Amino acid sequence: MLINGMQLDTISANDRGLAYGDGHFTTMAVRDGRVLHWPAHLARLQLANSRLGLADPNWRLLTDEVEAMVANQPQCVAKVILTRGEGGRGYDGSGCQHTTRIVALAPFPSHYGKWQQEGIEMVVCRQRIGDAPMLAGLKTLNRLEQVLLKSELASRGAVEGIVLNSRGFLTEGVSANLFWRRGKTVFTPDLAHCGVDGIMRRQVMTMLKQMSIELRVVEAPLESLWQAEEVWLTNTLMGVVPVNGIEDVVYPAAVMSRRLQERLVIEV
Repeated sequence: MLINGMQLDTISANDRGLAYGDGHFTTMAVRDGRVLHWPAHLARLQLANSRLGLADPNWRLLTDEVEAMVANQPQCVAKVILTRGEGGRGYDGSGCQHTTRIVALAPFPSHYGKWQQEGIEMVVCRQRIGDAPMLAGLKTLNRLEQVLLKSELASRGAVEGIVLNSRGFLTEGVSANLFWRRGKTVFTPDLAHCGVDGIMRRQVMTMLKQMSIELRVVEAPLESLWQAEEVWLTNTLMGVVPVNGIEDVVYPAAVMSRRLQERLVIEV
């Protein structure tokens, strides 16, 4: 782990990321000594920095730190966290000029390969996430809703769950973005009010366009999934994972998700 370029594993108790969740992050797949889709991850960090009003770090320096950390790694997970740093008073973070940057490595989740090949079963989460348009699309450090949702999955013996927003519309999985297909049309939730606009979500949307597949970004109720012929999840680590079923509903044909998996292998 690097904290502001130094090999440390501790952070100041005065850091606003700890006190207020005042920051954001991105999680990246590493293969053969390089971060997959680093330009997209860097763009995500820069966008979040701008929207949250954090002081920009030296982006070239951050890139160098990431590249140095992953250089000898055959496969792992890399994570970059940026916080507003120390300073300010209470919620007022004005005057914070030194963004804290953290680069960390972790083992790659071994179960994702099995998920990709065999698909997964899902449940519908009983808890819902609230609309937060100021933060919509961003991967901020405010992840308490996801922590509670993950606890719900554990209590129900489930690996992933469909998450609705407070108005009852489909939003995402607990740890992934959501797509479904009906006929020749693919759908994904509108994330203008809440949810994370994932790197792999964006890539899949681009691939669908290249494949001349109609994609609709929609506010849709849960019942839309009962009418679907196929459902899948995406994130930067799991790639594309077919959903075999959601509670009592079964999806026998992983047609589009398999095509997307094949294209991802070629691109990587």
